[in-house]
Order: sequence, then structure tokens, then C-alpha cells
Amino acid sequence: MLIELIRKQIRTCGKSRYRISQDTGIEEAALCRIMQGKTCAIETADILLKYFGLELVSKKRKRGEK
Repeated sequence: MLIELIRKQIRTCGKSRYRISQDTGIEEAALCRIMQGKTCAIETADILLKYFGLELVSKKRKRGEK
């Protein structure tokens, strides 16, 4: 789910993978792998989430939920 969110952001942000690579320091090859449906390191995901202005938030569970 997280990778799909990152993939969607890369696809819809209006910037080329080259530009994202230059802005973030992430190799363009790593961005290519993400776009091919492969995974990435948690550090890479963290950089991309910050770059796109996204953050992970823990959702509190209701009593009795698993």
C-alpha cells in the first residue's frame, strides 16, 4: 500500500524521475524499480514521503479491534 502511494505520487506530481532523483538524492534506477512495482528500502520510502509532503500516522484502534 505504501509503495502504491509513492508510485502514484511519482506518476502524478508533474516532475520527471530525473528531477525527483536530483531533488532527493535517490538514484533514478531506484525510482524506476519502484515504478516497475518493486519495493524499496525504508530509507528511500521515508525520503520520498517527505519530498511529497506526506507522513505516516499511527491510527488508534478501537477497543476490540485487531
